[in-house]
Amino acid sequence: MPTLFDSISFGSIKAANRVVMAPLTRARAGKDAVPTSIMAEYYAQRASAGLIISEAVGISRQGLGWAYATGIWNEEQVKGWKAVTDAVHEKGGKIVCQLWHMGRMVHSSVTGEQPVAPSPSTAPGHIHTYEGKAPYEEARALRLDEIPGIVESYAHAARNAMKAGFDGVQIHSANGYLLDEFLRDSTNHRTDAYGGSVENRLRLLREVTEAVIKEVGAEHVGVRLSPNGEVQGTIDSNPEAVFIPAAKMLNDLGVAWLELRESNPSSTFTFAGATEQPKLSPEIRKVFTRPLVLNQEYTRDEALKAVAEGKADAISFGRAYIANPDLVRRLKDDLPLQDDDMATWYGPIGAKGYTDYPFAK
Repeated sequence: MPTLFDSISFGSIKAANRVVMAPLTRARAGKDAVPTSIMAEYYAQRASAGLIISEAVGISRQGLGWAYATGIWNEEQVKGWKAVTDAVHEKGGKIVCQLWHMGRMVHSSVTGEQPVAPSPSTAPGHIHTYEGKAPYEEARALRLDEIPGIVESYAHAARNAMKAGFDGVQIHSANGYLLDEFLRDSTNHRTDAYGGSVENRLRLLREVTEAVIKEVGAEHVGVRLSPNGEVQGTIDSNPEAVFIPAAKMLNDLGVAWLELRESNPSSTFTFAGATEQPKLSPEIRKVFTRPLVLNQEYTRDEALKAVAEGKADAISFGRAYIANPDLVRRLKDDLPLQDDDMATWYGPIGAKGYTDYPFAK
């Protein structure tokens, strides 16, 4: 069996190892959602990852309601991201763009409009705005005639991502954002072609995936799902009935790789609490035949074991990458990991807690 440090192909992407940098929204862009120069340094520092999944990147102004997050719907943003991808490639790394519509997790003070979702609902908790934290607002249901525009926004963003020099894209269909809201019965109460049955709830993810594949080719496309547990107030009463068919559908469409964010009874993930819902990766493994990436606060030993036993083809690390730009070397040589500073997770601040973590000597 392969090891965590062996090479792998994610479709068209030839990765030097199976350590993946998970998407981490760090909010270091300008108010125009354009990447800043410090971001190029940050990602280049982490280029030894087999694959970097970028922070979540807004596909449209409507879909990006997080202060100082990045977008990729206009030429200025494409230019900003090009500086990032060039920096990563100069260091020999690979990077894909995670395509993001936040759905009901948007705040109108950032977008200028009411958030949208499958059905009227309000997410629990608070969001980062330019004025500080604010409670989430009630989202309105998307009209049927608006949905084709959402699909086109994903296709347009994918096209822009390739123009910006990304090696591919990842469709963000996890963590309680728009596509995930359509999948789960806690947030999708529609009675039209996009709600009710599992087939209907999968429809938007299918249409988005088909549109992105048509734009950039299946060999450049990955998808992220969070198949078990509650994430930001979004949950499904029978996830096995939804996410195994979702994974099979994605396999049949030919996506190059699939990443799963899984929760467990002791999960400490910021947005997802502990859950007794079982992990679905063993069953998804049976229906998704291309590379499967797992993400769940893996320790070094757990990651090594998961790949060695064939439970996953690669492991994505999120929080560990904040404070350890040289994570691959630290894992390979069993070096201690540095602790991150939670106060510096999100911007708008400079190098502190972002690009100033030292490499191992």
